[in-house]
Amino acid sequence: MYQDIISVENLFRSWDTFKKGKKRRNDIQIFDRHLEDNIFKLHSDLHERTYKRDSYEAFFVIDPKRRHIHKANVTDRIVHQALYSKLYPIFDRRFIYDSYSCRNNKGTHRAVIRLRDFLRKESENNTRNCFALHCDIEKFFASANTAILFDLIEKHVGDESSLRLIKEILDSFSHGLPLGNLTSQLFANVYLNELDQFVEHSLRVNHYIRYCDDFVIIHRSKRELQKYTETLRDFLWKKLHLRLNEKKIIIRKYSWGIDFLGYIVLPHYILPRTRTKRRLIKKLFRKLEMKKKREITTESLDQTIQSYLGYLQHGDTHKLTEKLKNDIYLKI
Repeated sequence: MYQDIISVENLFRSWDTFKKGKKRRNDIQIFDRHLEDNIFKLHSDLHERTYKRDSYEAFFVIDPKRRHIHKANVTDRIVHQALYSKLYPIFDRRFIYDSYSCRNNKGTHRAVIRLRDFLRKESENNTRNCFALHCDIEKFFASANTAILFDLIEKHVGDESSLRLIKEILDSFSHGLPLGNLTSQLFANVYLNELDQFVEHSLRVNHYIRYCDDFVIIHRSKRELQKYTETLRDFLWKKLHLRLNEKKIIIRKYSWGIDFLGYIVLPHYILPRTRTKRRLIKKLFRKLEMKKKREITTESLDQTIQSYLGYLQHGDTHKLTEKLKNDIYLKI
């Protein structure tokens, strides 16, 4: 497996995947000037076991809450991509169907549609009450126990050299998993797959969805959901050394609307969350101003417009979408 990860062919493929949408960045252009030399040197370092990771660049982003991002350099991120490409198929087939974060043919929109379908089924097309328990895990990426995670990975990866590389990446960060690493997305799913399996097979829950550290259970009984909360709290701490975010444990009736991944799911329609709409529109018009000042390209602006309109179109927002399109093109 290690030879597949570090092969020149896989490193070039990983470079091609990694650079998509980033060609204008200075560090990408610098690496690209001597691409073959850089890739062959990386291959040699990995083959000879002399590869040493660099330090992370740390910065904050607001999206929508403040997040502390740690970004690796280009060489290290190619290694992450190369490792990810070989690990993903090993683990993805072990994940439950209703895990939606950072997986092929999944994502937020499919998760929200699945939630709507679960709610309709549990409520028998809104002819009886049902409830949703919505939880997330407190400071998940900072709290993830990498020793537990490594043990989970080791059960399915037998190659010592590959495990050594995985351990080096896990040990590269002092507190949990760094937000910014591609591998962190996969490792989060490996770690929380333990929760998924527990909910589906031990609790025998039929209607459960998880997106990263954010999850929902649907049930007709509010009392049953309250019992689940206690059980989940106990399981997460004893098995994974994680805690529920106590301030975000919410049980809501379907008819009140279920808030999940930026949308409100109601019996007859799905709406974007109001503050999400406001933030999106504000960011969109900021991009329009940047385009007028030639700070971004037309291509970049168009990608943003299509992305944001796509988000809105997944809800029942025809009037808002049409108005926004008119406002955008008038401003352009």
